[in-house]
Amino acid sequence: MIKLQAEKGLIYITSNVFANLVGDAATSCFGVKGMAKRSLNDGLVHLLKREAMSKGIYISYEDDAAVSIELHIIVDRGVNIPALCRSIIQEVKYKVKTVTGVDVNKVNVFIDSISAD
Repeated sequence: MIKLQAEKGLIYITSNVFANLVGDAATSCFGVKGMAKRSLNDGLVHLLKREAMSKGIYISYEDDAAVSIELHIIVDRGVNIPALCRSIIQEVKYKVKTVTGVDVNKVNVFIDSISAD
């Protein structure tokens, strides 16, 4: 949780808020099939439904009131992966900064699978 000092008091922003923002920003980028989660039971990568996409996102809080973000995604076949990752990183940083005012130190994008369809 991040604590921000505002003019009239404190604002607390939880990991769920960041995860929802990040998931929305990432899945809005062309070529992203969805968020991914690796199963501990069978080791397979599963596409997460919209309501569970925060399970593929990990938020780390930094000392300087900033966050670092790790997200796991599934991409469409044939997409330019370096260009897609640059787009995701830009979109995530922009959305988090404009909505919450919190700086993003880094965004790590992990491509866990490529969609066959």
